[in-house]
Amino acid sequence: LQNEAENTNGNYRCHLLDLPWEDVLVPHIFCYLPLRQIVRLQRVSKQFQALVQVHLANCRTFDLSQVGPSIPKEVFYTMLRDNKVLQNLALQNCSGWLTDKELLPVIGQNQHLLRVDLSGCARLSRHSLVAVSLTCSHLQHLGLAHCEWVDSLSLRSLADHCGGLQSIDLTACRQLKDEAICYLAKKCPKIRSLSVAVNANISDISVQEVAKNCRELVQLDLTGCLRVRNDSIRMVAEYCPKLQSLKVNHCHNVTESSLGLLRNRNVQIDVEPPLQRALVLLQDVIGFAPFVNPQI
Repeated sequence: LQNEAENTNGNYRCHLLDLPWEDVLVPHIFCYLPLRQIVRLQRVSKQFQALVQVHLANCRTFDLSQVGPSIPKEVFYTMLRDNKVLQNLALQNCSGWLTDKELLPVIGQNQHLLRVDLSGCARLSRHSLVAVSLTCSHLQHLGLAHCEWVDSLSLRSLADHCGGLQSIDLTACRQLKDEAICYLAKKCPKIRSLSVAVNANISDISVQEVAKNCRELVQLDLTGCLRVRNDSIRMVAEYCPKLQSLKVNHCHNVTESSLGLLRNRNVQIDVEPPLQRALVLLQDVIGFAPFVNPQI
């Protein structure tokens, strides 16, 4: 970074920091550096510290996984205090320190967010989700996996204000019941990817409402939803022609009588058909795969 360039007379030396910051360094050099390296540059000098702050104030994407989830909360605040143009914010698994106090100011000053991932952030509360819904009206993608603080009221707020939502991960949000998922499906018909996995409260009522309202659905994860049955899967097959992936592992009441309809459309399903499972078991026993007519 301290390389110098001499002019033809050999009298002038140009340092890296002599280049225009916002016109050259930030958009054409810093955008290619990993966030971890950018943070380290702050230690070089006060000039670099100021340059890094200019970059962070103008970055559209902030992914904390590039640095590590265990940074001090004061560092997090410093990094984003001047940014008002964020579009993508990824803070997965910051359960050790991230609370509403740290997150709300960042959300409040970034109205252009399109993608927010708070998966595994266990110390937040429903106030954070309400803030996202009230501030980020253009939100398209939201990750809330393993956020057990998500409740029906905060999800309804999201549905009321973020009708353009395209994907949402509600894996293991165990407070949610059918009523909340049905409301979400009615208010956000553009949803293409939905996970309500590992939630024993979710039943056919939710799945049927999703099928009827979210006709653009491409991915649906129902893993471990024990109350889901064949009737709702048949409705998904009927109403969601764009479906490409369905996860129903540990859904013991879902059988081939409904899954077969989707297999015929080449939908990827995480549960093998009975014949295939039998062949795998037989192969384990006898040591080789028997020939089976694929038309059977």
